[in-house]
Amino acid sequence: MTTCTRRHLMQSLAAAALAPAAIVKIARAQQPPSGSAPEAPYGPAVLPPGIRSRFVDNVNGLRMHVLEAGFEVRGRPAVVFLHGFPELAFSWRKVMPSIASAGYHAIAPDLRGYGRTTGTGVTFDEDLGPFRTLNMVRDIVGLVSAFGYRSVAALVGHDFGSPLAAWCTVVRPDVFRSVVMMSAPFAGPPALPFDTADSSPAPAAAADSIYEELAALKPPRKHYQRYYSTREANDNMRNAPQGVHAFLRAYYHMKSADWKQNAPYPLASRSAGEWAKLPRYYVMDLDKGMAETVAPEMPSATEIAACKWLPDSELRVYSGEYGRTGFQGGLQGYRVGSSGRFTAELQTFSGRTIDVPSLFVGGKSDWGVYQTPGALERMQQTACTRMLGTHLVDGAGHWVQEEQPDEVSKLILQFLRH
Repeated sequence: MTTCTRRHLMQSLAAAALAPAAIVKIARAQQPPSGSAPEAPYGPAVLPPGIRSRFVDNVNGLRMHVLEAGFEVRGRPAVVFLHGFPELAFSWRKVMPSIASAGYHAIAPDLRGYGRTTGTGVTFDEDLGPFRTLNMVRDIVGLVSAFGYRSVAALVGHDFGSPLAAWCTVVRPDVFRSVVMMSAPFAGPPALPFDTADSSPAPAAAADSIYEELAALKPPRKHYQRYYSTREANDNMRNAPQGVHAFLRAYYHMKSADWKQNAPYPLASRSAGEWAKLPRYYVMDLDKGMAETVAPEMPSATEIAACKWLPDSELRVYSGEYGRTGFQGGLQGYRVGSSGRFTAELQTFSGRTIDVPSLFVGGKSDWGVYQTPGALERMQQTACTRMLGTHLVDGAGHWVQEEQPDEVSKLILQFLRH
């Protein structure tokens, strides 16, 4: 029989008290660092049947996380899907099976800075160079090449992915044989001065004062893209008082057709007075972050339960990924656009048009179609020389491929048969 001395008892109690702390320390050591990309792809419970999650290495320096459908048969023509913000490759889960069933290899990556693609541990102070437009074009060309394609049947982009798809087509029309732009019209490359050799020197362009004019409104306002380029934007959304999941629920709801205040129409000009007509998620109150902007429009529990296009289990894929990585990787794209630092290299393509077959799809309740006055018309009339159609889908706001996936799939397949 073992004798339990007082000293033994105290040692046992001390060890027991220390054990939970030690276990927590070990568990934390085993967790991936904040912002790191997990080693594992999505499990089958996350995705619809017929879609797989995988990684593709050595894509312009990235280990790219990709969703695929129609991969079982090699040699199929490819269709590549580019997501927007705050989205992921997962945003295409409802469209990819229909495209694959029609005989295509559907490929959707998490873009640079997003989701499970490497390079998501991005900080505000890092170099913006890797996120410049032409380097992200190279990401997509590299992905297509990694899959063994010299060209793809179509490139489909939504939101931020829409101008990226357009730029891919401007730069490499031999690779991207057609393009579908969704929710964000593309007005064409930035212009260079033309036919000025024998003219008097033009006066210097006036500084863009629209942001100061917005701030002078009553109440004072600010444009969301300008806000997204600031240091505080990532912290505001990642550490939203309501939590990332509730923040994303309200954000997705407010930009969807479920938010009945969305009744968009063309704006007369790019001016503070016209921009002030946009909802608060586009032209925000000057003193509020995005988390505070969308919080009052949080849908009720009944509304959430009735939301068939984004049930809570699917929203948790987004909130889980953005809770882990933060939003800065996606916000870098807004910072590139706001800084103007890389505009000069894009002027290399001044006067270039999209000459492959093109299509535009948006939601009828999506303000994104009109937020840049004149962009839709320039896309239709000058930026694209083979525009085959513009479709604004009933019952959809900004998230058109999630809100009305059957209609979007039908439009894409009709386009692919052009």
